[in-house]
Amino acid sequence: MMMRTDLNIIQQWIHPTSRILDLGCGDGELLQTLGKTKGVWGYGLEIDADKITSCVARGVNVIEADLDEGLNQFSDNSFDTVVMTQALQAMRYPHLVLGEMLRVGKQCVVTFPNFGNWRARSYLLSRGRMPVTRQLTFQWYDTPNIHFCTVKDFEALCTEKRIRILHREFVAERLPDKYMKGIWPNMFSDTAIYHLSK
Repeated sequence: MMMRTDLNIIQQWIHPTSRILDLGCGDGELLQTLGKTKGVWGYGLEIDADKITSCVARGVNVIEADLDEGLNQFSDNSFDTVVMTQALQAMRYPHLVLGEMLRVGKQCVVTFPNFGNWRARSYLLSRGRMPVTRQLTFQWYDTPNIHFCTVKDFEALCTEKRIRILHREFVAERLPDKYMKGIWPNMFSDTAIYHLSK
């Protein structure tokens, strides 16, 4: 099975033999792959029991944790990189989680769905309903996503919190988005990927 595009991009920003913390690690695919290809050491934090079982089956170190309660179990700079993929928008206080990521890690990587994509905008404009797309698959009433943001929103938060953007990449799966995401990422990217530091 092929790895998600955002996970492939993240691997480029992880140094060999580094210490990694993967927040909302899902089934542990990223940590397992990084362990095999880059010799990283790390932990995953996950709240879903079935996903924790999948992590254990993959040989991934995993801790059951609710990320909204913070990362108090880890001291400052415990990890080289803290990763959170497709979960920031599901946090109660994303700005606080981001601060915690940069407290326990020297750097962090986050990915999130870009709600500013033209497809989401046109869905809302033409149908008058919250978008349900390949990227945003839930109905408004059962979505785990409670804080939708756009590329511009996230970069404004980074500026406000004095967070350095080391790298940024944008993912789009369809045309014309694939060609336009580099020119106008807020309008054409499906997923935003940011590599950050203090």
